[in-house]
Amino acid sequence: MATNTWVEIDPLTPFSLSNLPFAIATTPLDPNPHIVTAIGAYVLELSTLIGNLSEEAHAVLFSPTDQYHLSRILASDTLNDFASLGRAVHRRVREGLQDLLGDSPTFPEALRDNPAVRARVMVPMGQAQFRMPVAVGDYTDFYAGYYHARAVGAMFRGEDKALMPNYLHLPVGYHGRSSSVVLSGTGVRRPVGQIVEGSGNPTPVTKPTGKLDLELELGCIVARSSPGLGERVKVEEAGEYIFGYVLLNDWSARDVQKWEYVPLGPFNGKNFATTISPWVVTADALEPYRVKPSVELGVETQEYLRQGREDRVFDIQLEVDLTTAEGVTTTISRTNSRHLVWSFEQMIAHHTLGGCPLRTGDLLGSGTISGPGGPGEAGCLLEATLDGSKPIEVQADGKTVTRSYLEDGDTITLRGFCGPEGARVGFGECTGRIEAAKWP
Repeated sequence: MATNTWVEIDPLTPFSLSNLPFAIATTPLDPNPHIVTAIGAYVLELSTLIGNLSEEAHAVLFSPTDQYHLSRILASDTLNDFASLGRAVHRRVREGLQDLLGDSPTFPEALRDNPAVRARVMVPMGQAQFRMPVAVGDYTDFYAGYYHARAVGAMFRGEDKALMPNYLHLPVGYHGRSSSVVLSGTGVRRPVGQIVEGSGNPTPVTKPTGKLDLELELGCIVARSSPGLGERVKVEEAGEYIFGYVLLNDWSARDVQKWEYVPLGPFNGKNFATTISPWVVTADALEPYRVKPSVELGVETQEYLRQGREDRVFDIQLEVDLTTAEGVTTTISRTNSRHLVWSFEQMIAHHTLGGCPLRTGDLLGSGTISGPGGPGEAGCLLEATLDGSKPIEVQADGKTVTRSYLEDGDTITLRGFCGPEGARVGFGECTGRIEAAKWP
């Protein structure tokens, strides 16, 4: 596999030859939404590229996929059909692209030495307009971030009862709302809900949330449907059901959530917006960065969850920026996805244990990812500020101001990457700006 590219790239780009993620975009070359990949500061028009290859080049680079069938699928306006082809096809397409874009391509005349084709298939990324990468049918949010679960549990129940008895035995999760999963860059309207003000007043009021929060998560896109209703996916087979990963911000209204979540769990405090990044990083691109979770469960895992490997999670460096309405940015958190205690393969095995089907395009969230180092490694403000009692400091218009929770005009940006300079595998950015509530 090629490791260097003839395309000039910044060593710090998240879109090195080791990555080649997939997205849906419109460009000046094609105003219809279609599948693209990223190399450095460029997007590559995949359907047009495949259509410009000779039969010999296609047979060598992308066999056993049919050239015309593949070209049609790459012209789709979602990644669902491509995802459903399975990991073997994703892998073959990615390897073929790595050959074409590598510094010693098998067919240099197909792209490197063909300026006319390059002009038809390579576009500066700033000229692309991104769309939702997949049509999300269902969304499930898990709670696999150990340090977040422990910190929040200790906050509300005390250190000795920080983790509920089930936490180390199964991937805790709940079914979310796919209709409010939105693309990075979409504004997030401050939600309205029932809120109880003050501990001594049991009567709620209806008003905009005063505790709007972010949640730093990793999202998993399901590649293909499970066998069907009543059938489960075994943990050792679950990897074949994973297309790739996105950054995910599961926005939360903490005061609404606190009042409504007993006894059935989150509802309006969670369902108003979930933001995902436009680029789907393939499972194969992240495979070299598997590591052991930073925390072991410490209990005997149920047999159906025993994965048979220690390197169950990924070593992804994660960052959260808060940009105020004045345009001043402060990095408020740095952490790592190795702090998840359950893998996505285990989440899939548990999700389907009772026979619940999965479908292509379904989205699974990891739950908030925090580290052990306190506020600077927290994946949400609930944890970083101890529910607003210890505000964090950010910069705004030359002044230091505080934030307990998000204010109107604030923008949250998530970033994530792994690998060395020149060979980074990253997601780009996942952003959302807070807009004022519509109330009354």
